[in-house]
Amino acid sequence: MQDWTGHSPAPIGTERRRGRGAVSNRSGRFEPSREESWDGWDIPEVRAAFRTDLRLEAARSILTRNTSPDVPFDRSVNPYRGCEHGCVYCFARPSHAWLGLSPGLDFETRLIGRPNAAEILRKTLSRKGYTVAPIAIGTNTDAYQPVERDQGIMRACLEVLRDFRHPVAIVTKGSLIERDIDILAPMAAEGLVHVGVSVTTLDAGIARAMEPRVPAPARRLATIRALAEAGIPVRVMMAPIVPGLTDTEIEAVFAAGREAGARAASWIMLRLPREVAGLWEEWLVEAFPDRAARIMARVREMHGGKAYDAAFGKRMRGEGPYAEMIAARARLAMQKEGLAERLPTLACDRFEVPLGTLEQPALF
Repeated sequence: MQDWTGHSPAPIGTERRRGRGAVSNRSGRFEPSREESWDGWDIPEVRAAFRTDLRLEAARSILTRNTSPDVPFDRSVNPYRGCEHGCVYCFARPSHAWLGLSPGLDFETRLIGRPNAAEILRKTLSRKGYTVAPIAIGTNTDAYQPVERDQGIMRACLEVLRDFRHPVAIVTKGSLIERDIDILAPMAAEGLVHVGVSVTTLDAGIARAMEPRVPAPARRLATIRALAEAGIPVRVMMAPIVPGLTDTEIEAVFAAGREAGARAASWIMLRLPREVAGLWEEWLVEAFPDRAARIMARVREMHGGKAYDAAFGKRMRGEGPYAEMIAARARLAMQKEGLAERLPTLACDRFEVPLGTLEQPALF
């Protein structure tokens, strides 16, 4: 399989990428081909394993706006660029190409954190004329990925949202969110927060291969339970459903989520935008060679013969008999388990700029 320049990416040994999702570091669409070359010396060379490198970057703005009709929010916050979870199917991988980095192994090993995110968020929410609407977090990269444990950028942003009584919708695969229940539970009591937890499969082996640094499925169900018991509305998300690999589990995942305390459920079909298609296919051939052809045939069947169709209304569901069958099964499974399609609407009428901010100093 070739990258954007028409070259086949150089193979990377399994030991160098142990615990990672992508098989290669294939070129992004804004850079020349990446190839490992021989320097002409017959000297054995040990290549280092891919280690996680976090670079801190001062953010100048923190709210990302969108007008997509496929998502129920118009603004989001991303404390990190790149994601150590390493989900090979992640549709956010192409965003690393904008940084001159590979959407492959670079995406999950060369991360960028924004330590001043909370400060910029506080200034943004304090501006005159700011109009309140729910902020989505975790829609591009997971704010509760492993580096958050030491950095605490997400927690600092939550503290700002709590102080402003601002609504927030969080999506994560990370059990680290349990650390912040002390903030989330009081916000939930005011209708200011709900959480979506992604459970793509109940098979620990498939999960480890497909999402190498994400908590195991049973651990994610435990997170749903912990959040629900704290009074935080939770949605179980099967995102993505992989044709021919995890599609047999729809009913089981929704049932497990409901048993753990989820109130709602949602699903998204496998999406393979831009560089993700090549990364996914080379991983699939290595991880599931006996199923690779069948899985990709199903994917192309839903997208007019292509690996992906980015058209609004189609990119998250696909088209055709198979896509319609999956949608029907998901709908029936949700009805059987009593799971809603959406969590309660978040409150936008509680917002207030706290006294003592830089833009609005306290009188005393």
